Amino acid sequence: MRWTKFTIDTTEDAEELVSALLYDHGITNIEIEDRAPVTPLEGEDYEELVPDQGADDGRSRVSFYVEEGTDYGKLIEDIRFGLADLGTRTDIGAGTIAISSTDEKDWRDKWKEFFHTFTVGDYTIIPSWEAADTDTDATHIIRMDPGITFGTGQHESTKMIIEELPGHINGGEKVLDLGTGSGILSMVALREGASDITATDIDPATKDAVKENFERNDLPIDKMHLVIGDLSSDSEVQEEVGTGYDIVCANILADIIIGMLTQIAKVIKRDGVLLTSGIIDFKENEVRQALESHGFTILEINHEGEWVSIVAKRNA
Repeated sequence: MRWTKFTIDTTEDAEELVSALLYDHGITNIEIEDRAPVTPLEGEDYEELVPDQGADDGRSRVSFYVEEGTDYGKLIEDIRFGLADLGTRTDIGAGTIAISSTDEKDWRDKWKEFFHTFTVGDYTIIPSWEAADTDTDATHIIRMDPGITFGTGQHESTKMIIEELPGHINGGEKVLDLGTGSGILSMVALREGASDITATDIDPATKDAVKENFERNDLPIDKMHLVIGDLSSDSEVQEEVGTGYDIVCANILADIIIGMLTQIAKVIKRDGVLLTSGIIDFKENEVRQALESHGFTILEINHEGEWVSIVAKRNA
């Protein structure tokens, strides 16, 4: 039996929470590596039994194993969302997920087993290793490979915004994509006729991922202005993002969306449309109430699985 190993870079303080998250997803074969000193039992001497791993730096690596042949694409995206949620409540460190093989070919070969062409609304998402059907409308093809940034379109939260976005673009709209990840929502917005995109993300790895995905889809990267940082708290990001957006997409998490509403209300035009997603079902009412208290009218609420998307319009 063969297994694929995934490793989450986190902190010693968060390793139990990260492990609990994995347990919640049915993963029990977990391995933790850190430099926390081992406390010997009274009268015991561990000096020769425990190797010197260097000074404790507070970092931890939580690894888990998935049996090869398992479709782990959706699982990894669910875990990424869970890690992002944990990160709003405690320091989880980098929170990145790495596959056991560092060889790019091995990584791609492993994903080839599980990541295949699929459709979301009018769009067909195709990995680079598969050919497009000759009957598929080229303007509705997005070529997207799984990578270190979030958003292949498989996750329910991303699907819902891809399905909703075309109905709000008539051509020439100015769009803000908060938490862009792979850039998939920005690419859909451009394909639908948005005039230009501004996007934000807190992960610097987004820069390379977005550039690669735009090139892969023959989209002009100069139509996309990417800002790395937090719109809710960073004044420099706020200044760079500016105002006057017709559409704002926020495929993040409920608590983050709520925390950003004051700034979102400032950047979006009157009668502008906000498409939110990444909302776990038990947070639906909390997000809805927060939207209404910030001057938004709820236009639409959609559900897929345990995830919720709320579309709202700014009144004033």
